[in-house]
Amino acid sequence: MSDLDTRPPEYAVGSVDAQGPEELLITARKVWLGKTTEVARALPDREIRMIGAWCFLDHYGNEDIAHLPGMQVWAHPHTGLQTVSWLLAGEVEHRDGLGSQVLVRPGELNIMTAGHGIVHSEMSRPDKPPTLHGVQLWVALPGADRDIAPRFENYPDLPTLHRPGLSGIVLVGEFEGVRSPARSHTPLAGADLTLEPGASVGLALEPAFEYGVLMVSGEATVATTEVAVDQLLYLGLGRDSVQLTSSGGARMILVGGVPFEEEIVMWWNFIGRSHAELVGYRAAWERRDDRFAPVVSRDEKVMEAPPMPTVPLKPRPRRKLQA
Repeated sequence: MSDLDTRPPEYAVGSVDAQGPEELLITARKVWLGKTTEVARALPDREIRMIGAWCFLDHYGNEDIAHLPGMQVWAHPHTGLQTVSWLLAGEVEHRDGLGSQVLVRPGELNIMTAGHGIVHSEMSRPDKPPTLHGVQLWVALPGADRDIAPRFENYPDLPTLHRPGLSGIVLVGEFEGVRSPARSHTPLAGADLTLEPGASVGLALEPAFEYGVLMVSGEATVATTEVAVDQLLYLGLGRDSVQLTSSGGARMILVGGVPFEEEIVMWWNFIGRSHAELVGYRAAWERRDDRFAPVVSRDEKVMEAPPMPTVPLKPRPRRKLQA
């Protein structure tokens, strides 16, 4: 998925001293993807810019698109990141410059590693299902891997976990002793968790990870905080467990990982290490450089990059420092 903001901010993210367990509730802001799809963007946020290497988290739907275009994200570029696509309902067609053409469906994880550079599109087809609901996440690639050759991977069979009152699918990394086959480049965890009505479940966490929980359906108490749809609860570091409780049932996306210590710069659909690097990526896209192979042809409909900001980048920490 793309960042379609016509005036996208720069996010310069550097390391900051690790803090212990906390409960910071973030309400996602609404952002339009063109004129067709509204998303709730939980990351990056002014308070928390990353959770582990997770640096971008959009939730869209549950939306009735029976008489609407659905998702219409034309061909656009990425560098230095992985996109992690997970549908809860509906279908979206993914196409990229590697020749991939995949119908993204619920229960199938799709990871696109941009690395040196890739172009892709995400479109609802004319024969689309009537509803659309899902999440799109970005993962920042570490310096050693950020310029690797691009790739696209589809994982139709993911491991599940079951506890009394809870079922889940492990998307990335390891959670509760269950490991996903999906490839990642830093220690991560990602899971889709569903709580039954009236359930209260304790789950084990890795103390070296920081975690966040995004609610996508229903309401639940996470640790001691009530979390509603389109709210992300940041749990900090140093926890070995978390309690989840819901009277009416809930579904949530859990993300976690070792704090990402490298300084990165995010702007539009690029992740780099400096303002100058992003200027170079944008220029390469404008001239349709070979690093950005087309999805279909050089005549296809594409998203043009917005103008670069004129204000020089000022590095900021991964999270807002407390006064």
